[in-house]
Amino acid sequence: MTISFADPKTLDHAALEEGTTFAPRFDAHGLLTVVTIEDGTKDILMVAHMNAETLSLTLDTGIAHYWSRSRKAIWKKGETSGELQEVVELRTDCDQDCLVMVVRQTGRGAACHTGRKSCFYRRVTTDQGETRLEDTGLPRLFNPKDIYGG
Repeated sequence: MTISFADPKTLDHAALEEGTTFAPRFDAHGLLTVVTIEDGTKDILMVAHMNAETLSLTLDTGIAHYWSRSRKAIWKKGETSGELQEVVELRTDCDQDCLVMVVRQTGRGAACHTGRKSCFYRRVTTDQGETRLEDTGLPRLFNPKDIYGG
């Protein structure tokens, strides 16, 4: 079943920001940014994008589907790795151009293709005007080469 969405251009400012009509404001490329967080811990797992089709698939199936900008294809999260994301809640921001999706991360608990729980496993540091990336110590829950090859 394909779920359709209201056209945000048909809503006035108050209806868009305070009303009950879901009218996602896709960007010029037809995408919405999605911040995905883990149910329970509220840890940020990843940031990705959805188009109307993947948003509809996500709402219809209860499993996270994204749009892969690099592959230009639908990306059912966990289809290859077994690390599916079961949707608990989907929220939109005030002007409906960004989503926060709360999920139960299945499998070994890794949302990142590097095998880690989160894609945010490095912090940015500065030392004497030089920026670097520092590993936070988040362990790998699987070896990506075993799953994706290479």
